[in-house]
Amino acid sequence: MRGITETVKHLLIINVIMFIGTVAVGDGSLFYKWFALYFPKYELFQPWQIITHMFMHGNITHLLFNMLALYMFGTAVEQQLGNKRFLFIYFSAGLGALIFQLGFYYYQFFTAETSLIESGISLPEINEILKTNRSKRMFTALQTDAIHKLFKVMYSSMVGASGAIMGVLAAFGMMNPNAKLMLIFLPVPVKAKFFIPGIIILDIISAISGQSFFSPSNTAYLAHVGGALTGFLIMYYWKKNQLNNHRYN
Repeated sequence: MRGITETVKHLLIINVIMFIGTVAVGDGSLFYKWFALYFPKYELFQPWQIITHMFMHGNITHLLFNMLALYMFGTAVEQQLGNKRFLFIYFSAGLGALIFQLGFYYYQFFTAETSLIESGISLPEINEILKTNRSKRMFTALQTDAIHKLFKVMYSSMVGASGAIMGVLAAFGMMNPNAKLMLIFLPVPVKAKFFIPGIIILDIISAISGQSFFSPSNTAYLAHVGGALTGFLIMYYWKKNQLNNHRYN
C-alpha cells in the first residue's frame, strides 16, 4: 500500500489474518471462543482476550470499515508521533474502551442481580438460572426483565478495533483540528475539531437510548467513547507537558 506506515501496515495484516482464521477454522465459533472478549464472570473468559478481542471482527463489513479508518487516520498519526507513541495510544485506547464497556456491563449486571435478590430470589438460584436457563418458579414482569438483562450481559462478547481506532481518531483531531472529514452517510466536509466531538456525542446518545445512527444496533457505543476519551487524555497530557512540541502546537 502506497504511503502506509509500517506499524499501521502490520496492524492491518494481523487483523486480516485473524479474520481469515475466524472464517477458515470450523464455523468461526472456535476463534470467537478463544479470542473474543467475554464477560469475566462467564466461563469462556480468558485473560488474553483483553488484547486479542481488538483484532477480531464480526463480519467483513465490520473489518473493512475499521481497517479503512485505521489506514486513513493511523497513518497520519504515526507519521506525526512516531511508531512507539502511536502504538501507545492505540493499545491504551483499546484498553480504555474495554474498561468503559465492561464497567457499563458490570453496572447492568449487578443492578439486575440486586433487584432479583431484593424480590426474593436467592443468589444460588440466580446462578442456576443463568447456568441452565431453567427455573421452577413463575416470574413477575420486572423479574423477567432483570433476568433478560443478566443473560444479555453474561453471554455478551466484544470484538473489534473500534475503541483503539477512536483513540487514534481523537489524537488525529487534536493534532489536525482544521482537517476536513466526512462520513460516508453525510458527504459534507466538517472540520475535525467539530466532527470528532460530534461522533462521540452520537455514541453517548446511542449508548443511553439504544438508538443507532450509523452503526449496527449491537455496537458497543461506550467502548467508542472510552477509546476516544483515552486518546484525548493522552494527547492532552503530551501537549500540556510539551513532550512533542516540535511536531505540533
